[in-house]
Amino acid sequence: MPQYIMAIDQGTTGTTVAIVDQSGFIVDKVNNEYPQIYPQPGWVEHNPEDIWHSVTKTIGEVLKKSGINPKEIATIGITNQRETSLIWSRYTNQTIYNAIVWQCRRTTDFCNKLKKSGKGKIINKKTGLVLDPYFSATKFRWILDHVKGARKLAATGELACGTIDSFLLWRLTDGEVHATDVSNASRTMLMNIDSGEWDAELLKIFSVPKNMLPEIRPSSGEFGCTLNVPGLPDGIPISGIAGDQQAALFGQACFAAGDAKCTFGTGSFLLMNTGSKRVKSKSGILTTVAWQLKNDKKLTYALEGGAFICGAAVQWLRDGMKMISSSSGVESLAQEVSDSGGVEFVPALTGLGAPYWDAEARGMICGLTRGSTRAHLARATLDAMALQNLDILSAMQKDLGKKLKSLKVDGGATSNNLLMQLQADYLGQSISRPKMIESTVLGAAYLAGLGAGFWKNQSEIKKVWQLDQDFKPKISSKARIARVKSWHAAISRARS
Repeated sequence: MPQYIMAIDQGTTGTTVAIVDQSGFIVDKVNNEYPQIYPQPGWVEHNPEDIWHSVTKTIGEVLKKSGINPKEIATIGITNQRETSLIWSRYTNQTIYNAIVWQCRRTTDFCNKLKKSGKGKIINKKTGLVLDPYFSATKFRWILDHVKGARKLAATGELACGTIDSFLLWRLTDGEVHATDVSNASRTMLMNIDSGEWDAELLKIFSVPKNMLPEIRPSSGEFGCTLNVPGLPDGIPISGIAGDQQAALFGQACFAAGDAKCTFGTGSFLLMNTGSKRVKSKSGILTTVAWQLKNDKKLTYALEGGAFICGAAVQWLRDGMKMISSSSGVESLAQEVSDSGGVEFVPALTGLGAPYWDAEARGMICGLTRGSTRAHLARATLDAMALQNLDILSAMQKDLGKKLKSLKVDGGATSNNLLMQLQADYLGQSISRPKMIESTVLGAAYLAGLGAGFWKNQSEIKKVWQLDQDFKPKISSKARIARVKSWHAAISRARS
């Protein structure tokens, strides 16, 4: 009898596939990275076939590693890098251009034109989002405008578009299903966040034909079944889909209004569950759909703030600067010094996200002296990762009019104890790390498990969550204020 959930986490730099048992624990997991493509400064792409190959390869490897028979997989959950956009042929299954990644800034000029024409307020009202190249709508438009014959093909109904979840669902079902869930749809800048449906006015603003778009469905429920997938039998139901940050919120069991988490991944993302209430931000924070469960007509909303570069800054130290041989090496290097020695690193390598939303900002290292070392830059990098989150949380608390009591953290970088302590110090509040830090992939598994009947409700899932360690602030308010002041001075220089 099938007894396991397979969770596919298709991320920005790699794909993780995990096997989760009926008690909600990860039996085994495998990750494979794939190439990043940078055609021009500020542009980021992925080869869609690299993405698909990473998924099928990782599926095969995790089944082999775990020793689990594919026939024992009861259901599949998908979570994905959000906003990354693709357009493909319904007839050949081939994309007409590379995937344009969420980090890509190529549509900055078009966004600026829309802002000048006064469209920003309309878009924000309908979507809860800030007009920025980050989101999918301008990426779809760019592909349609820059690939010869694309608009003509779109008009005939030959082309389909979507975010990574839709692309994977299409491939997993061999072209039988073109759908997305509400959480991913809410990140396209084409869905009305109140109705949960594609918005005609938004489609017109961005010149995206409705016939290209996937059907919007709840995050937990029926999406289709596997068909002709290498290494998997036909007929395995896919019963859960959510964007990676919403999946992490679900995986952290943040089911009540006011519950919040921060995921440390390629970027860092703070989300707070606001329940069925849509909270409108005045501080540069986004309103987004967290999820919608099977047979539930109501949407669950969240406030969100994201920094585009978090773990990617460490990868840059590793791959670009050759300062460390592995990402985990940044902690020991940073521990060689007691502080950054006045060095500031603003990791605006693809612009600044919340709460600044400055697509033109670029990375900056300042405060260097003759005494500065690799260790100081490593420490400044960890500081920046934590301080970006402070800016986001401060804006979020301003919108809410109250301070958070605690924050749950997850993602690979949370294994860095120094980073976690710095985060608690700069936030000035306790943060909680769970025993299972793979909250994104767990969220996909939990949503799929609910959809397939593994668990009856969220209360059963909440019992699975277990605390590993609380990190409490250790520095004085005076030291915190001084450190934040220096950081904000560096931010100002990076934006000038």
